[in-house]
Amino acid sequence: MSDASKDRVVLVTGAGKGLGRAFALAAAASGARVVVNNRQREGAADSAGAVAEEIKAAGGEAIAERSDIAAPGAAEAMVAAAKSAFGRLDALILNAGIRGDALRFEKTPRDAFDEIMTVNFTAQVDLVRAALPELNAGGAGRLVFVSSSAGMYGIGGFSPYSASKGAVRAFAGALAHEHRRGPLRVNVLAPYATTRMTEHALTGELGDTFRPEGCAPLAAWLADARCKRHGELWVAGGGYIRRASMMEGTGGLIPDPITGDADLDAAASLDGAQDFGDGEASFRDLAERLMRAGGTR
Repeated sequence: MSDASKDRVVLVTGAGKGLGRAFALAAAASGARVVVNNRQREGAADSAGAVAEEIKAAGGEAIAERSDIAAPGAAEAMVAAAKSAFGRLDALILNAGIRGDALRFEKTPRDAFDEIMTVNFTAQVDLVRAALPELNAGGAGRLVFVSSSAGMYGIGGFSPYSASKGAVRAFAGALAHEHRRGPLRVNVLAPYATTRMTEHALTGELGDTFRPEGCAPLAAWLADARCKRHGELWVAGGGYIRRASMMEGTGGLIPDPITGDADLDAAASLDGAQDFGDGEASFRDLAERLMRAGGTR
C-alpha cells in the first residue's frame, strides 16, 4: 500500500452485497480503511457487519454502519461513524440505490416514483452535504457517484430509476465544475454487473462475465488520493472500461418555416460532435457558429 492510501477512510453506501461489497473490498485492498454502510432490516442478516469482518479477516480495517441512507439523520450518522472510528473521512462511493418495479410511467404510483428519487438522488445529496466539510479538510477528497446507463439513455419501464440516475449524473457534473480549482475530485461510474437488480437479464455465461468485481478496481481508484481525474463519466463491466460524455453536433440555422422532419436532418447530424465540458462552453460555441452563419432571428 502507498503512503497516499494507508490513512484514507472511504465510506461505501449499499455495501452489504453486490457492487457495494465489491467496491468496499477493492477500497480496502488499496489500503483504505472502510466504512461499510448497508441498512439493517429487522430479522435480516447483518450484511454490513459480514463485509466489515471479511475486510478485517484479510488484514484490513473496517467498521459496519447500518443506517438506511434515506432515513432522517442518516447522512450525519454515517459521517459521525467515520470520524468516531477513524478520525476522518476522505472519500464517498455512493452506491446505495433501488430500482423499483417494471412499470410504464403512467402506471407507476406517485409514492413509488418519489421513493426511488429519494433513495437514489435526494439521500445522496444529503450525504454529500454532510460529508463535504470532512472531504475538503483532508485536502484530497473524492466523490464517486454510481449512476447507470439508465441515467444516460433511459430504460423503458423504469422511468423513476432512469430519472434518479440521470439526476445523479447532472448533480455530479455541477459539483465537478464548482470544485474544478480545488483538491476535491468528482467522478461518475456507470457499472454493468450481475446483481439482484440485473440477475434476470444477465444469466449464464453473461452473469459470470459481469461479476461486480469487474467494476471494483475503477471505483477504488476514483476514490484514491492519487487519482487526479475529475468531472468524468466512466462505463465499466467485466473488467472493461470506457469513458462516456455528452456530445453536441455542429448544427445549423433553423429553417423557417419547418415543413417536415427532413428539414432538421443536417442539424441532426453528429458528425464532428464535441464534448464541451460545461454549459458555458456549449453556449459560446453555439453563439459563435450562429454569428458565422449570419443568423439574426
